[in-house]
Amino acid sequence: MINFNYETKFRLRDEDQISTWILNTISSENHKLEEINYVFCDDEYLHKLNVEFLNHDTLTDIISFDYSIGKIIQGDIFISIERVEDNAKDFNVSFDDELHRVIVHGVLHYCGYKDKSEADAKLMREKETFYLNQLVSN
Repeated sequence: MINFNYETKFRLRDEDQISTWILNTISSENHKLEEINYVFCDDEYLHKLNVEFLNHDTLTDIISFDYSIGKIIQGDIFISIERVEDNAKDFNVSFDDELHRVIVHGVLHYCGYKDKSEADAKLMREKETFYLNQLVSN
């Protein structure tokens, strides 16, 4: 089950399409979905979580809490819409493209991909791009 929760005025335009895309991504990575809760929020909301749970006093676009066991995916993904908007401008991409990249980024973490090293970050980016293209082609 995929749940979309909103702590800001933002709303996804097509929750069903995004849910199907996420499910297909998880399946393509040979994992199974238990539950993912997406929470779309603002910078202030996500900053509080970042400080409280991760001891990071910085703004970020996404925080994910992974409760997966083996190949069964479960977790909470918090996304700051304000950070996504700013990053889209900084990276010269559309808001939707950046939002989708962040959405799939959290899922890929749950599937075991990391992004701390340069090599891991490169692979993560390749996977993000691959799955973004899957969304566009549907």
